[in-house]
Amino acid sequence: MPNTYTQLYIHCVFAVKYRQAMIQAEWEDRLQMYITGILQNNKHKLLAINSMPDHLHFFVGLSPDQSISDMLRLVKTGSSVFINNEGFTKRKFHWQDGYGAFSNSRSQIDGVVKYILNQKHHHSKMTFREEYLEILKDYAIEYDEKYIFHELLDE
Repeated sequence: MPNTYTQLYIHCVFAVKYRQAMIQAEWEDRLQMYITGILQNNKHKLLAINSMPDHLHFFVGLSPDQSISDMLRLVKTGSSVFINNEGFTKRKFHWQDGYGAFSNSRSQIDGVVKYILNQKHHHSKMTFREEYLEILKDYAIEYDEKYIFHELLDE
């Protein structure tokens, strides 16, 4: 659309269903490349992506052509299908319902990129749950504990 100018930076976080440690080091690069393709094909500019066994972070310059919820639906659905079709896991792979999406200013780009790329070191000191609650606190987001990513449950 002519004369449309935006600067929208979004840090996205979502978990493997029941926060199971299913993302393996042997294929996490392929997963991240696949998600990168989904984002680029939808006109978003990926600034950083990194995963842990039980969750994933990415940071994008958001295209105004697509809502955050549509972007995340495509990423989560597409990457789940990719993981299952490639046979990366013994059990069917699912992302947990929900996500975190946090806006950032241009001046915060370097800090958010470093934060995402430093996930492995960061999680040597903190669990995903602790990290996620800290992010919610930092952004002053009110939440209901019953909707925070669920622990492993009997299926």
